Amino acid sequence: MFRDMRRKRQLLSPEACAAVLEQGTSGVLAVNGDGGFPYAVPLSYVYEGGRLWLHCAKEGHKMDAIRRDPKVSFCVVDQDQIVPEEYTTYFRSVILFGTARILEDEDEVRAAIDALARKYHPAGTQEHRQAAIDRELPLLCVVELQIEHMTGKEAIELVRGK
Repeated sequence: MFRDMRRKRQLLSPEACAAVLEQGTSGVLAVNGDGGFPYAVPLSYVYEGGRLWLHCAKEGHKMDAIRRDPKVSFCVVDQDQIVPEEYTTYFRSVILFGTARILEDEDEVRAAIDALARKYHPAGTQEHRQAAIDRELPLLCVVELQIEHMTGKEAIELVRGK
């Protein structure tokens, strides 16, 4: 169903893909938007224990698209170093394909938001996180990307350096 990567020497291992996802701070979610046009939107996310969560408003273009067609892709760029004298870029990125699931269970939503809060404010206390979650919970929506396929790729120049 999913294509094999053409340049297999540049393929990242599953562990390297997970490291990119764990370290990244933003990614781009692509959905089947209005009128069949792709809609890609940059988002904060957290990847933990093989699960990827996004938080968003309950309504809008992205949510309408997910409700209409939950098949999505998500891309995180870990490195993007322009090397002008070589007319190239030393890059490392990961692309996920999967199904978006809007979380309905409050315990699942709380766990995902807590993971996001720990990622983006690691020095914050549990009490502070919980107070913020309690305050914002009625306004939040969390989407879990159920990963069906994941690939990562890096520039051949980075592969040669290993």
